[in-house]
Amino acid sequence: MARKKKLEAPPVAQNLRAGRLAALAAVAPVAGVPGPGHWLIVEYQPTALFSLKMSQATSSVGKTLVVPTPYSIKMAFVDAAFRAGLSDAECDEFLRSLARVEVRIAPPEAACVTHTFVKVRQESRDADPLRPYIASIAYREVVHHYGTWRWAFDLAAGDSTLAERLVYIAPHVVSIGKRGSFIQFVGFSRRVDLGPEFTQPVQNQGSWRPPRRAHIMPLDDFGPEADLETLSSFTPKRPVRGKHRRFVATIIPLGLVNTGPGFREYRAT
Repeated sequence: MARKKKLEAPPVAQNLRAGRLAALAAVAPVAGVPGPGHWLIVEYQPTALFSLKMSQATSSVGKTLVVPTPYSIKMAFVDAAFRAGLSDAECDEFLRSLARVEVRIAPPEAACVTHTFVKVRQESRDADPLRPYIASIAYREVVHHYGTWRWAFDLAAGDSTLAERLVYIAPHVVSIGKRGSFIQFVGFSRRVDLGPEFTQPVQNQGSWRPPRRAHIMPLDDFGPEADLETLSSFTPKRPVRGKHRRFVATIIPLGLVNTGPGFREYRAT
């Protein structure tokens, strides 16, 4: 019987998604946002330099991505959920529901990456309890974006509660990536389809439209078994790749157009 249920689960999930798609195709508002469309677009204005280290980067050499990852966006929403007044149980439920949601990103039309060296304190290799930290330097990169961010959430992967929470929490999100990468909420919209100005997974089962300029990077996302207890920074549990966290090769619609001794310039057109 267990084997039979396992085989029947995918069609049931597909039927639920088909029903949600049909409902979201209507012009009627969802959580107050008029339609039609199952993609909820949240727009933000960058108000500070952006930085988010690649997962492969070391603590001393912090090369940055030019876009936030779906993982960082979802964690920003979970962090904002706590500040918005949701309980621990509600935040855990919210995080689990986000694990099923695909997030795509439309970056601003231009980005310029510059680097600097900063003074840091790091743990000493010598076992000296009187000097646990020593002074050192680290390489850091920051990105200046020209334009606005647009983050697209697939509402067909969740229910009305998820849509309501996304709309309620979105204005509380004030930063993305490293601390100090501040953003300002602009507004909502809904769309039926996304154009090439949004990121796309390389292994895309749907329609695919190549952007004019692009580069490919692995972006991390929640895994199917993601939960608050495992992904929290205050837990001894370690996330397992493929279960709690996964990496997706993604087409980013920004192409390298110019480089110099201290900068890299990316543009969409």
